[in-house]
Amino acid sequence: MSLIASITFFETCMALLTIALAERVLLGYAPAAMVGRDGWLIRGDIEE
Repeated sequence: MSLIASITFFETCMALLTIALAERVLLGYAPAAMVGRDGWLIRGDIEE
């Protein structure tokens, strides 16, 4: 069985949920220079 065939639907959903949670935490706590309107990591519409 190949590596890709062994990935389950649950594992895929958990990976997407983890990435979404990490993004929300990063947007909430990272400095605006990193994730703000002109940020170098994520360009988000957050208030400075």
